[in-house]
Amino acid sequence: MAESWWREDRLSARLGNLSLRGKAKRAMADWFDGDGFVEVETPALQVSPGMEPHLAGFATELLHAGHYGSTTAGERLFLHTSPEFAMKKLLAGGMEKIWQLCAVYRNAEGSPTHSPEFRMLEWYRAGAEYGALMDDCEAMIAHIAAACSVDQLRRGDRSADPSAPFRRLTVAEAFDVYCGHDLTATVAANPMAPPAAPLRDCAEGLGVRCGEADTFDDIFFRLMDDRIEPLLGDGAPCLLYDYPISMAALARPKREDGPVLWAERVELYVCGVELANGFGELTDGAEQRRRFESDMDTKERLYGHRYPIDQDFIDAVSMMPDAAGMALGFDRLVMLLTGAADIEDVLWAPVRTGTGSYR
Repeated sequence: MAESWWREDRLSARLGNLSLRGKAKRAMADWFDGDGFVEVETPALQVSPGMEPHLAGFATELLHAGHYGSTTAGERLFLHTSPEFAMKKLLAGGMEKIWQLCAVYRNAEGSPTHSPEFRMLEWYRAGAEYGALMDDCEAMIAHIAAACSVDQLRRGDRSADPSAPFRRLTVAEAFDVYCGHDLTATVAANPMAPPAAPLRDCAEGLGVRCGEADTFDDIFFRLMDDRIEPLLGDGAPCLLYDYPISMAALARPKREDGPVLWAERVELYVCGVELANGFGELTDGAEQRRRFESDMDTKERLYGHRYPIDQDFIDAVSMMPDAAGMALGFDRLVMLLTGAADIEDVLWAPVRTGTGSYR
């Protein structure tokens, strides 16, 4: 049994971090208020938890009025892995600049930077490009750090200046710099299904393990995990953007002349920690359904199950204005502000099971 998190000695050791967490939360709200955003609240219970193939959701059963104790089956719902679906419905309904900080839930996750329940900050701008999200990240994080009297974001012996201009790097540039690979040529060969062989040759040349059955996506993310992401965000935070169009997720294709190779997707890294993920949002409902079905085919192949598609969300996507949205792990931001080694060091109360830690 893990030592109780609420004992005075353990709680008092976290109080400095928790005090700074409160300052960061207030500064964040002030920043959004100052820029004319509306704070919203959406329910955690959803028809679908989220459609990322590798994320595991928490399922529950909604019992309708009067059915408690009966044998009548309830309706299967999920705890959201992100408030994205509900917030985009608000965009479709006419909201323009919205944000919220809420609890989200991801099963089968546990590490010093992961908790099965954590706080996510998510915001959307109607009529904006994804470049606006990059500007938001720079301005908001600098504002929060200043309000907390923090001049360096820290992770172990690594640091980044929150007030410095953020480094901006395309994914293709990152593969060139850190892997010596021409990703543009590989993606251009077949944008929607890039060949795995050139990337496999690159990985094997760098000593990164690959299997013969590994797909382009498998090798791409292995190189990202091993050779790129750990090196990003020292000295100043780093914005990594323009992912292959085959990895667009909920992002729209990049508007460019010639063949479409890239999607308007951006991630933020600080001291090797992935802090935020955003998109220039897709507004094509039919394409969104196609991507979801493909993602669920992948989930079923890898994990033996799939999640339902929220048709109400598909309808909303088709009615959304052009928009850009970003999701940021608030607990990880607090870790970087305090230099905490473990996510539990910045939580008021960690998730615990009957036998102790979930890890």
